[in-house]
Amino acid sequence: MKKTIIALFSALVVALPSFINAKSGFTMWQLPAMEDNIGNSYVFLTDKGKVVVMDGGRYQEDFYLRGFLAALGNEVEAWFVSHPHDDHMGALTKILENPKGLKIKKLYHSRFSESLIDCEKPYNDYARRFYTAVDSVEKLGQLQVENLTEPGFTGKIDGMNFKVLGVTNEEFRTNPYNNSSMIVRVWDKDKSIVFLGDAGAECGDKVLESEFRPDLDCDYLQVSHHGQAGCSEKFYKTVKFKACLWPTGTWVWTNDFGAGPGTGTLKTAETRRWMDEIGIKEHHVSCLEGLFMLK
Repeated sequence: MKKTIIALFSALVVALPSFINAKSGFTMWQLPAMEDNIGNSYVFLTDKGKVVVMDGGRYQEDFYLRGFLAALGNEVEAWFVSHPHDDHMGALTKILENPKGLKIKKLYHSRFSESLIDCEKPYNDYARRFYTAVDSVEKLGQLQVENLTEPGFTGKIDGMNFKVLGVTNEEFRTNPYNNSSMIVRVWDKDKSIVFLGDAGAECGDKVLESEFRPDLDCDYLQVSHHGQAGCSEKFYKTVKFKACLWPTGTWVWTNDFGAGPGTGTLKTAETRRWMDEIGIKEHHVSCLEGLFMLK
């Protein structure tokens, strides 16, 4: 495993100049988990060499993520956090607690209220650990934090554009953390991606029925909640997209908890069937493909 990681980072450093000189506005990587598990982690490199991160993955992935970011210069221009589930912000939490030389300039998130935090246990402890780390670094003047309370926020980092389509939904107390996933659209002149985080049916449908409906159409769609029990069938069959990003472990992809494929309680097969019915042919599944790069 260590040899594989070293080889990956070495190849990344050698190829870095070509990424920076690329004609597109950004290059994106979907990072696989080093353990065969779930975890949402995406890294971007803009056309002028700035680094952006979406979520970052689990606590156990911090060493891998640190190495990947070190190979890109050890400085992150902007970090987006969809919601405070540990498989999305765990690695970032550890990095904020002990940066080890990694500099993060700005954090974008949609902060949960105290009452919303307490809606899920034991995830409330993980969420509070994350917010404590954010607050501590911000108070030291080492991090600029943008707390987005309304959708529609737009920005641009070199050739990479972004727009926040959905934020925390305090009204949803069923599946509360997932249904408060921040939904983000990222695009340049050649391609577009929509990141759903773990958006539940209520969260996804809220954006689908909002003024931001046109912004959901994209080239690449990150399937919600690792591909199971996320957005609704209506959502997926209404939004126009060409390919799927699956930040998914094998046991989720196959719905196998140890008794064989399809014997678990997950709904991954349902999502996969919807994609077949829509006619989506291009799938980038982290547990099958490993590191995926989009230029």
